[in-house]
Amino acid sequence: MMQTGKETKKDLKKALRKEIKALRAAHTDEQIHELSLGVRDQVLTLPEYQEAEVIYAYVDCKHEVETSDIIRAAWADGKRVAVPKVLGQDMKFFYITSLENDLEEGYFGIREPFEKHAADETGDEEKALMLMPGVAFDEERHRIGYGGGFYDRFLEAHPKLSRVALAFEFQVKKEVPYEAFDICPEKIVTEKRVIGRV
Repeated sequence: MMQTGKETKKDLKKALRKEIKALRAAHTDEQIHELSLGVRDQVLTLPEYQEAEVIYAYVDCKHEVETSDIIRAAWADGKRVAVPKVLGQDMKFFYITSLENDLEEGYFGIREPFEKHAADETGDEEKALMLMPGVAFDEERHRIGYGGGFYDRFLEAHPKLSRVALAFEFQVKKEVPYEAFDICPEKIVTEKRVIGRV
């Protein structure tokens, strides 16, 4: 994409966030669930998923791709699961064993783990798969997040983590504005396809 001025990029990102928020809201809970099952089915076939011992997942909210079925599948497959908690400007992951008992309402109303079982983020790096959320993506795997920079900072500190973004097909655009320092997912998984390296 043509590198545009900083303010123009900021405006484009703001407009895209608004557009995707409206598209998410236009879908019923049932539609979101059905689309999410399609994403789950694609994720479970990924070599990165099958080879991972640990899944670093997000806890979905506000019509994001649902992760609860992926998390339950990971447990059934004998994998450990860690989810993030925002602590100041940083994001820390904690292992969970239950979606019902190990989460509480946290940052911006998002369900977060209790600070009980800190994940071994450095030790897990080469055997874990990170499942990332995002607002919008493009065919070159550029990602627009929510603007907090939490995933960019975490992934910069853990560069060996395998990273896959989950998205609905309507979140994937031909091009999105990006910065040179943005960290791209290695793959994007939608309900219809896998975008990225084979």
